[in-house]
Amino acid sequence: MKIREIDEFSQIRVKARAYFCYLMSRAIPNRVPNISLKDIKIGLKSLSKTLKNVDAMYILDADGVQVINTISMDAQYARKGQGVNRSTRAYYYKVMKEKRCIITEPYPSVKSNNLVVTVAHPIFDEKGVLKYIACVDIALDNLLKMVNPSSVDAVSGKAIKYIYAAFTFALAFVALLLFVKGIVSFFGMGVHIEAIDIKNVFESTILLTLSLAIFDLVKAIFEEEVLGNHKKQAETDIHKTMVRFLGSIIIALSIEALMLVFKFALIDSSKLLYAVYLILAITALLIGLSIYIKSLKEESSKK
Repeated sequence: MKIREIDEFSQIRVKARAYFCYLMSRAIPNRVPNISLKDIKIGLKSLSKTLKNVDAMYILDADGVQVINTISMDAQYARKGQGVNRSTRAYYYKVMKEKRCIITEPYPSVKSNNLVVTVAHPIFDEKGVLKYIACVDIALDNLLKMVNPSSVDAVSGKAIKYIYAAFTFALAFVALLLFVKGIVSFFGMGVHIEAIDIKNVFESTILLTLSLAIFDLVKAIFEEEVLGNHKKQAETDIHKTMVRFLGSIIIALSIEALMLVFKFALIDSSKLLYAVYLILAITALLIGLSIYIKSLKEESSKK
C-alpha cells in the first residue's frame, strides 16, 4: 500500500509542489519588509482554513530553530516544539540550497510513524535576507486526496479500480472458455494420428492462441489499473502486451488464411480471392505492427 502511494506521489510531485507552494505564497508572501512572526502566524491560520487535513504547521528561523509552538488540531503535535533545532532536517537543507518553496519526499513521521511530506516556504526581507521558513506537514494519503482526487485511496479511484477488476475477470473468463474449448477440441480428435482432422487442429490452435492473447491483455490491465503498479513499468508492460496481443491475432488470422487457401483450392477455386484479401489484411497488420515497434524503439532511445 505504501509503495503504491510513494509511486503515485512521484508521478504528481511537480503538480503537488506547484499547488501547495502557490497556496503558501498567497497566504504568506515570501519577500516582505519588516515581516513579523505575528504576520506569519496569521498567514498560517488563514492557510489552515484552505488546507484542513494538514498534520502540523510551524515556523523556523534562519538557523533552523522552531520559533513558535506547532499549530495543529492533533494533540500530539499542538502547542509543542518551540525551541527545537530542525537544522538537520532535509527540508531545511533543501530550502537553504534552493532559496525557494520546496516539497520533500515522503518520510516517516517521528510522532505517528506514518508517511508525511513537508512543504517549506522561505520568507525573505526586502534585502533578500532569509528571515523565516514556514513549514507545513501533510500526511501522504491526505496529500494524494487533495492533489490527485483519482488516487488509489479516493472514492472515485476505488470505483474505477472495481470497474477495471470486473472487466478483467470477465475477460479472464472468456480466455478460460476459449482455452477449455481449444483443449477439448484438440483431445476430442483421439490419439490415432490417421484420425486427426487438420481442420480441427487449426481451429484448436486458433482458440488457444486467442486465449493466450486475451490472457496477456487481462494481466496487463489488472496489474496497471487494479494493483496500481508503477506507471513507467506499466507503460513498458502494456507496450509488450500490445505487441504480443497483435502478434497472436496475426498468427490466428494467418492460420485461418492458410485453412481458407486449402479449402477453396479443393472446393471452389473461384473463392480464392477472399483468402487473398485476408492475406492482404494480415500483411497490413504486420506493417502496422512493425511501425509500432519501430516507434517504441525510437521513443526508448530518446529517453
